[in-house]
Amino acid sequence: MTNDLRLTTDALVFSKNGGHLQVLLIERGNEPFKGMWAFPGGFVEDDEDLEPAAIRELHEETGLLLPGLKQLHTFGTPGRDPRGRTVSVIYYALVNAEDHTVKGGDDAAHAQWVNVKDIAAMAFDHKAILEFALQTLEKELQ
Repeated sequence: MTNDLRLTTDALVFSKNGGHLQVLLIERGNEPFKGMWAFPGGFVEDDEDLEPAAIRELHEETGLLLPGLKQLHTFGTPGRDPRGRTVSVIYYALVNAEDHTVKGGDDAAHAQWVNVKDIAAMAFDHKAILEFALQTLEKELQ
């Protein structure tokens, strides 16, 4: 039996804009799911702890340097990533988007604040993760 488990971190960064809740998304620049919206994130390095990995990936893909992320949940359903068995540790933060300029970098073609109500489809299982986050953080996000 082979266990080629891959570990990733993703960052959900939320902001309120005039009564609308936004989340920072990247447009994937590479396959799988090239061109689709996703959360900033990626693979954890062998010598890296989880939160610093999430902070690094967020910075590399959006230009946003945001220490102090909070851990939300871990997702590991088989088949959630076509590249192989992947477990993702999800982090989140609440910020004021007006205070942060974002720009796609690394393997992100584009980074943008998107109204959560306007999101129809996302890469991987990120739409389900977003729905989980919104339900879990409902009081904090109001």
